[in-house]
Amino acid sequence: MQPKPLLEAATELVHRVLAFDQPADRVAADFFRSQHALGARDRHLLAESVFALLRRLAYFRHLAASGKGEPARRLAILAWQGNAGVLRAALDDAERAWLERAQAVDLGSLPDALRHNLPAWLAEPLQAQLGPEFRPWAASIDAPAPLDLRVNVAKADREEVLGLLRAEGVEAEATPYSPVGIRVVGKPALQKLDLFTRGLVEVQDEGSQLLALITGAKRGEMVVDFCAGAGGKTLALGAQMRNTGRLYAFDTSGHRLAALKPRLARSGLANVYPAQIAHERDERVKRLAGKIDRVLVDAPCSGTGTLRRHPDLKWRQSPATLAELAMLQPRVLDAAARLVKPGGRLVYATCSPLVAEDEAVAAAFDAAHGSNFERVPALETLIKAQVDKPESLVEGNDLRLWTHRHGTDGFFASIWQRR
Repeated sequence: MQPKPLLEAATELVHRVLAFDQPADRVAADFFRSQHALGARDRHLLAESVFALLRRLAYFRHLAASGKGEPARRLAILAWQGNAGVLRAALDDAERAWLERAQAVDLGSLPDALRHNLPAWLAEPLQAQLGPEFRPWAASIDAPAPLDLRVNVAKADREEVLGLLRAEGVEAEATPYSPVGIRVVGKPALQKLDLFTRGLVEVQDEGSQLLALITGAKRGEMVVDFCAGAGGKTLALGAQMRNTGRLYAFDTSGHRLAALKPRLARSGLANVYPAQIAHERDERVKRLAGKIDRVLVDAPCSGTGTLRRHPDLKWRQSPATLAELAMLQPRVLDAAARLVKPGGRLVYATCSPLVAEDEAVAAAFDAAHGSNFERVPALETLIKAQVDKPESLVEGNDLRLWTHRHGTDGFFASIWQRR
């Protein structure tokens, strides 16, 4: 597509994404399906630009306010700066002059909120929590996430898969912590590779892999992934169980569970039982009370640990969202705890760095259920799972992953054993 119509398409996409009524990746996918004139390179350029905009939206809005004309067009121009050659051909003289002035603005002279590009409800608690590490963390979530793979240990081992990837010309290495993880350089067409279609690997962030590993699922056990979503951790747990026992994947969203089906077929696992539930106290949940060896609760949360992948979340979420989650998360954890049999393990996890969603929920559970559940140190479980450098992954008794420290998405987990 020529530069001018491409910029017009970018402007329309910015309009749609900034409505914030759906996740940005879904908006972009729907938009691309409706734009038949866009080639693969055009779609890639527009997607990269709109995600660059979302990462630095506060800063770009500040710069855009100095120009004239349609605000969405100015935002699209600012987000497109990495493609200056294509961009300049689409601009008139006034836009080129404005862009030069905008590019000359000294970022260091601007207020903090325009430099870290985070809303106050998120920035303030994290500044208090991280202190001098806040800036490195904020910088780390502005960079795109790497492509991490999890080896399906029910079918292959890591060295075998690394060899197959390299034979295909894919540059890859072992992840620094997970014993079943691989980090790939660039964005290869993974779906076209034989090792992917055979189910030897799944795309999964290294941090998410660690959550499954600390759950510690074993052969022949009964295990529940209580908030399974699209099933990334479900598949990891099923592989840990070596396709034995019984693994329930519960979620309230049938749409998310449907996304598990093709992945499950590719994995070769026959021990997984997906089930849509109406709520955390569904009858199908109640029937399993006191019978389950391991329960993983990857609780509904703000998702702010995944801002590298979903930068729109910081603008779509709000204090009202956190207040709703503060009521939901303890209910979900309490319901999941009823499933655990004596001697069984319970893991509460989020992909959020916020204490309100993490330590506060775990502390409330301790206060309410301390007579029935005792804490299991995360370090102990990481060592048993043969995770590398486990001491660097814990804070107190909990697993705590930070993007700027560990190169993973941000995750938290507390672990208990039923007395």
